[in-house]
Amino acid sequence: MKRHFEMMAAYNRWANGLLYDAAAGLTNEEFTRDVGAFFGSMLGTLNHLLVADRVWMNRFTGEGDAPARLDTILHPALPALRLAREAEDKRIAEWVAALDEDALQGRFTYMTIVNPQVVSQRLAPALLHFFNHHAHHRGQAHVILSVLGKTPPSLDLIYFHRTAEGREYS
Repeated sequence: MKRHFEMMAAYNRWANGLLYDAAAGLTNEEFTRDVGAFFGSMLGTLNHLLVADRVWMNRFTGEGDAPARLDTILHPALPALRLAREAEDKRIAEWVAALDEDALQGRFTYMTIVNPQVVSQRLAPALLHFFNHHAHHRGQAHVILSVLGKTPPSLDLIYFHRTAEGREYS
């Protein structure tokens, strides 16, 4: 199971890199334009992904910032947001690499944000959610690029497996 999560962390980093490369081609007006996505714009969507990662990593590790709102704008400009994203992706990959099978079967307890309640659950299913959440919102970012008339990158996991980094997991 650990190898699967290491693959997902590597895929996450790869897909985020492609998405940020595509976002770099947007004008500031396009980057901030509310196109009706759940978090409005590419700015809102990419910030949400970083916010959610920080919330979950704080829950998993007890360390790092945990914004109180899921729509927090941590960085209003893409360059700073990208640096923070790359640092978070590195943090995620290093943390996953340090896990062992016992930790994955273990439980952790945290407080939810939207409807505050204490939740205790096994780590492995929460990690599945964590990486699935990325795919969900990267899909929304993909649509945002399409709505803006841009060609979004192919982010499918199978394409990752065809890269030099991804072949390690094939």
